[in-house]
This record gives sequence, C-alpha cells and structure tokens, in this order.
Amino acid sequence: MAGFDETGFHVAGRLHWVHCARTGKYTLLMVHPRRGAEAMKAMGVLPSFAGVAVHDAWAPYDTYTGPRHQLCCAHALRELQAVTDAAPAGQWCWAAQVRLYRSAVLAGASQTSARSGALMKKHNALARRLIDRQDDYLRFIRDFSVPPDNNGSERDIRMTKLRQKVSGCLRTLTGARQFCAIRSYLSTAAKHGLSFFDALIMLVKGEPWMPATA
Repeated sequence: MAGFDETGFHVAGRLHWVHCARTGKYTLLMVHPRRGAEAMKAMGVLPSFAGVAVHDAWAPYDTYTGPRHQLCCAHALRELQAVTDAAPAGQWCWAAQVRLYRSAVLAGASQTSARSGALMKKHNALARRLIDRQDDYLRFIRDFSVPPDNNGSERDIRMTKLRQKVSGCLRTLTGARQFCAIRSYLSTAAKHGLSFFDALIMLVKGEPWMPATA
C-alpha cells in the first residue's frame, strides 16, 4: 500500500507541483513543473507500482492500471458536506445519508440528473463517481491493511505548504529540489524512529542515515 498526493508550489515565480509518494516507512517528495501523468512518470513510482494506491479522485491517478485503487473517503466526505451545505435549510438532502451508501448516491444521481447549472452538474458528477467507483471507495472494508483515507500523504506533504507560507516561494528549481530531498530524508528517518536532529547531524558529517533495503 502506498499513498499519493500533489500540491501547488511556487518556484522562481511560476507554479510548480510537489508530488508525494509514501508508505508507513518511506517518504518521497519531488518537485516538477507539471501536475499530471508527465510528473508521475518522472517520479518513477506509479508506473511500476502493483500494490494498492491510495489517492483522491483526480483522474491522472487512474491512468495507472497496475495498482488497485483506494479513493480517499475523507475527500469524499468533504464533497458530500459541501452538497449538504448548499441544500436549502430544513430540506432532506441525499448527501447527508452516508450510512446508506448505495441508496443515498442513487438518490443523488436521480435528483441531479437534469444537470441544470454548474452546481448541479458538479453534484451529479460526485453521485455518479460514488456509484461507479464504489469498490474503490470501499476497498478498505475488504482489505484491513488499506486505510480509508489519504491523510498520511497530506501529513507528509504539509511541510511544503508551511515552507511556502513562510517564504512565499522558492527562488530556484534547484533549491526546491534540494528542499524536497531533505524533507524526504527527514520524514523517512522519522518513520524509522530517528530524530530530525540526529538525522541532520549524520548528514552534515557526510554519513547520512540510510534505511535498510532488505
């Protein structure tokens, strides 16, 4: 099982993307000018990955047919909450009936089938996706080794957002790549029980910690 995520990152005055691939023991962050399949190919993880890929419902992830997929339920719940918030006060809303998954999304698809207006089209697309990708949303109930959400990837990639919030942007692509390499190193070390301080000391001494490969 591995989680995958991406987030915008301003480098040298232009929007780039930091891509994350992670497990419970390893973290890999990579910055790339593109967001989609070109960057995923350059990262070199998904093209040869054959486990369960945990991610949101962004379409480029689904171009990889080697892995099985677990779509992030936390993302889906936020989308459903947005549908509920947009419903008139006091009116029954299909998106609030998540305990009755199949019945709720079938009702949602029916109620929004007219697709009149941008908002209804968006809600219909959500309902249809929840129907069509039911197995991928509920894979975690059949395979207990798979998490229901991609929160681990969001945690691993969060420091890039904090870095951008503090500094505004990275001035050079080389600096951005170095930042991602250091964050990958520190995050992986922490997952193996090594403190950031100790990992950095080893790095400065020219004796960087390396995880076991066996």
